[in-house]
Amino acid sequence: MRSSKVRVVVGLVCGAGALALCLVGGFRVASAAGVTLATREISLGMFLPGLVPDTLTVSPDIRHVAYVTNRGGKQLVVVDGVGGKEYDGAANLVFSPDSKRVAYTAKRGGKRLVVVDGVEGKEYDGIGTRTLVFSSDSKRVAYGAQRGGKWLVVVDGVEGKEYDGITAIPVFSPDSNRVAYGAGHGGKWLVVVDAVEGKEYDAIGGTPVFSPGSKRVAYVAQRGGKWLAIVDGVEGKEYDGITAIPVFSADSKRVAYGAGRGGKMWVVLDGVEGKEYDGIGTATLVFSPDGKRVAYGAWRGGKWWVVVDGVEGKGYDQIGEGTSVFSPDGKRVAYAAKLGGKWLAVVDGVEGKEYEGIAKGTPVFSPDSKRVAYAAGRGDKQLVLVDGVEGKEYDKILAFGLVFSPDSKRVAYVAISGKKWLAVVDGVEGKEYDVFLNARLVFDSPSQIHTLALRGDEFLRVEVEIVMPAAGPSGTPRPHL
Repeated sequence: MRSSKVRVVVGLVCGAGALALCLVGGFRVASAAGVTLATREISLGMFLPGLVPDTLTVSPDIRHVAYVTNRGGKQLVVVDGVGGKEYDGAANLVFSPDSKRVAYTAKRGGKRLVVVDGVEGKEYDGIGTRTLVFSSDSKRVAYGAQRGGKWLVVVDGVEGKEYDGITAIPVFSPDSNRVAYGAGHGGKWLVVVDAVEGKEYDAIGGTPVFSPGSKRVAYVAQRGGKWLAIVDGVEGKEYDGITAIPVFSADSKRVAYGAGRGGKMWVVLDGVEGKEYDGIGTATLVFSPDGKRVAYGAWRGGKWWVVVDGVEGKGYDQIGEGTSVFSPDGKRVAYAAKLGGKWLAVVDGVEGKEYEGIAKGTPVFSPDSKRVAYAAGRGDKQLVLVDGVEGKEYDKILAFGLVFSPDSKRVAYVAISGKKWLAVVDGVEGKEYDVFLNARLVFDSPSQIHTLALRGDEFLRVEVEIVMPAAGPSGTPRPHL
């Protein structure tokens, strides 16, 4: 069946799309422990023959899908089940943050162009791979383009200055008013912010970072074999290396990054070097939501420690990458750690049960900061623990889809049993599908969830209602029919 190729790819997609509603499917009801899941399916049509699997793109709101398909030697983009104009090639599908717009790069003859909402842009010799981006408010578009051996950034159709190369994708500020990117000429590299060139360096590391308030910008550069962080145009101290890119606090007032010199590393917080370690963990540096606290993973003497506000926790053999997390109120901290060949979750310094593994991206706190959940592995099975209580074992848990409801009362996740995918809400299993696109569930309200699924060759939007039994005259629950 054609869909067999797609199923392998879809579960890995984390992109952004939109589909026409064709027909309404039936309901399926599942219940246990007083909770009932009423499932409604809305058909979004069959995918067209010739679908290019690695182009399948899901919108940020998990309601729409787009993809490239082959037809008669040409390629076209299908959005909401509607095919666009044919080109010699199409790629790099991107949806806007609000999921209402779509852009992609197209090939015509020997030229490349960007198509936004069906409107063609200017032709160029090339379009930079993965440089096509929307602004946060979804109103603006930027991308890198090549012409005559030179590169330039195009913002809202307006061409910027030509350079020998573009080092990083264009980045819009959170308020969408500013844009920054790295560029090079004459063997030197610099960062361009709002069309104003910064100081030249031997290299620019990674992508410029705007603060949440959009007024500040930071990036990493190399000069004479040394690396330094530049924040608001002010150079920091030189180091042998920058181990963690600058991170701003949510209030934009603070900035931190990892740096090293002479075989030692530390976190630089607001320009002040912290305690020395043998290493600083990649992707472990994080501020609390209120910006008052900071945590990171550090290595010393063969052990890893999570350091919170300068205070070390217990030493472990390993700290899970991307697992350190503050609760929404900033008062609690959780992470995954390995000790003696086993993994465990550490919440507020208290160790949980040992497992063969803890999933990346977990633990997860509830919105009210009172509850915590994470996915763990035991043998060849995986399960979710909510407030320390184990759920049912499955062949696989899609941990990045583990989510609490807005009122913190429900927890939902995607599980795989055999060759089928299903949503699990408070331990109650929903209907089975061949795959969930994006493998993520979205709470629309405390009692409503939606996602996108594939069954055979048909795209479906799946809407799940969480129904609690109504109370009887005496206050006892009345069974839901």
